Amino acid sequence: MNRYFLSLFGLLAIASTGLNSVSAVCPFCDAPALLMAEQIQQCDHLVLGRWVSGEKPTETRAGTSSFEIVKVARSAADRFKPGQKIELPQYIAGSEKSQYALMGPDARLEDWHVPAEVSEDAWKYLSELPPPVTDPSAQTARLAFAISYLEHPDMMVSNDAYSEFAAAPYEVIVPLKDQLPREKLGQWLMDPKTSVTRIGLYGLLLGLSGNEEDAALMEKKILIPELDFRLGIEGVMAGYLLIRGEDGLKVLEDSRMTATTCINAAGEEIKLPFSETYAAMQALRFMWTYEPDRIPKDRLKQSMRLLLERPELSDLVIADLARWKDWEIQDRLMAMYDDEKFAIPAVKRAIVRFLYYCSQDKPAPVEGAPAATVPDHAVSAAAHLAELEKKDPKTVGDAKRYLIR
Repeated sequence: MNRYFLSLFGLLAIASTGLNSVSAVCPFCDAPALLMAEQIQQCDHLVLGRWVSGEKPTETRAGTSSFEIVKVARSAADRFKPGQKIELPQYIAGSEKSQYALMGPDARLEDWHVPAEVSEDAWKYLSELPPPVTDPSAQTARLAFAISYLEHPDMMVSNDAYSEFAAAPYEVIVPLKDQLPREKLGQWLMDPKTSVTRIGLYGLLLGLSGNEEDAALMEKKILIPELDFRLGIEGVMAGYLLIRGEDGLKVLEDSRMTATTCINAAGEEIKLPFSETYAAMQALRFMWTYEPDRIPKDRLKQSMRLLLERPELSDLVIADLARWKDWEIQDRLMAMYDDEKFAIPAVKRAIVRFLYYCSQDKPAPVEGAPAATVPDHAVSAAAHLAELEKKDPKTVGDAKRYLIR
């Protein structure tokens, strides 16, 4: 699987060419377009209705569905009450034994959402769901509501509870670490029935709430891949690093960053899938961006440099190291530029961009103050850039065309 396909699933939203991009949502989750709480907030009414009858649409008129209101979660100006009948201008092939969540604006029944059949648990969830808020501490408080619903048997409920976490910024999730169901998270993480789309989140949550015993569980999952491509394993790696720090980083370096083979679930030695190394790279990015005090930054730079030797990743690695201002690798990059192993346009352009950003990394001028001395790394980078421009003007020109300034 190539890395451009992987990037569709790259759940750490950091652009490979930018210098200061941070994800606004959970870094290892697929965030939904709109949460149920947001949909409800946009409505004037949310009621539970029992299906009474329906009239199918014809060529001359739209169909209808009639409901008897059973419960009211919200109703502007108390327009709707239990026992009241409501007829929506859309046909639903319902059953008198079924109940539906009905919601929409006050003005036009034509604009109401399609009635959704709901269980008692689903209705309880919807009717008690805290409204969206913007204050981080209040966001954390309302996110706590979703914890107990993460693996609820009603899929509508569990999917929305997951979506609440998927849409939450990491800093909103962190304060919940003592409220997270640590033992359940470990069980869900290892259960083959758990949706693969949730593995990244559960790995991250277990990392926040777990201990060394959990780290051993996560290490086992990391080191023995069941598939060539494992969606969410980067979240497990990040959670593992949250618990084990530099010791865990050494495990990832040896098994996923410098290794070329691994042992699969069948006990066979196989070529290490590219996706596994890419996932380790994402875990490094996560630690740098979201947990900058957990592992020393120089140690993270050291790990990222190991991936420079991987031509299929080099351009992304160079971009990350530029973002991290690892200006000490200039000479190494100049050697790579002329190395046939790295004779790839994307790698050469990445080197040019690195040198440009390095050459611009100097103190800002202060009005009325003497000009600051240009740092040695900036002087060196400018000289290297001039050298490349002489021998390869086209590549340098192409790279400069797409600089993030």
